Amino acid sequence: MHKENAKKQVALLLADGFEEGEAVIVLDILERLDVSVTTLACQPNQTLRSYHGIQMQANELLSTQGDRLFDAVVMPGGPEGSMALAASRDVVEFVRRHDDAGKLICPLCSAAARVLGGNQLLKGRRYVCSGDLYKDVKDGVYVNQSFVEDGNLLSGKGLGLAFDFVFQLAYRLTGNAEATDFQADHIDYHHWRADQKL
Repeated sequence: MHKENAKKQVALLLADGFEEGEAVIVLDILERLDVSVTTLACQPNQTLRSYHGIQMQANELLSTQGDRLFDAVVMPGGPEGSMALAASRDVVEFVRRHDDAGKLICPLCSAAARVLGGNQLLKGRRYVCSGDLYKDVKDGVYVNQSFVEDGNLLSGKGLGLAFDFVFQLAYRLTGNAEATDFQADHIDYHHWRADQKL
């Protein structure tokens, strides 16, 4: 297979307490657009408990990934989940390594403030997060939008805007406006288009 035809690869980082709605929306839409999503448990075992107590099995453990690079790293919110991601040295190093390689770094909801802001990984870039968590962030510039792009950082505000976030991510990964718009229409989501202006 030629490299340009290879599926884009996304790492979805999960820890106990992750926001299941955000995680599943991201996985669903990306897979519809032929983007491969690998759920990575950022804890000692692959069985995870979501924010609302749903049990989910991750594809792999973060600890087994070695130097593997994905095209994008997505971190959903959830108070407990995002705090666990933020406290993990393995997660911080994984995100830093991908950021240094110019890969897409994609926090959703509380993850931008907690995981990136809490570990000085925003690097002065523009971002959005949920609620008033931005008040504790010192190294980024908060922008109140559905999603915010600044270079290789794509952040989303929260669960209610997860579709805007993931359709933008899918479009960034695939570059295919027609297919992305088609999938948005297919699920009757008419609030996002590839040619929209923020």
